[in-house]
Amino acid sequence: MDKEEDTREYQVLVNSEEQYSLWLAGQAIPNGWRQVGPTGQKQVCLDYVKEVWTDMRPLSVRKAMEKYQAEQAARKAEAAAGAEGDVPPATASGGEEAGAPV
Repeated sequence: MDKEEDTREYQVLVNSEEQYSLWLAGQAIPNGWRQVGPTGQKQVCLDYVKEVWTDMRPLSVRKAMEKYQAEQAARKAEAAAGAEGDVPPATASGGEEAGAPV
């Protein structure tokens, strides 16, 4: 049994979390979603979604991960800067600390 060809028109929707969905054209767009991209055959809409939706993580997750990575980098930099301060001062040839008054 062959599948019947889907000749209905679709539209591409996106929500505030940058998640995409196909919706039948002509139907009311649900709250929290807006139309983007083409309206047309299902495959046209699917091709568009495949092209633009390259990161499946919701926007809030991506932002939280970016913030976490930035915080980790800052902590790493602070730790490295603190480790430089832990190095004992160099000594002069007479055994006195460098920079100490004589």
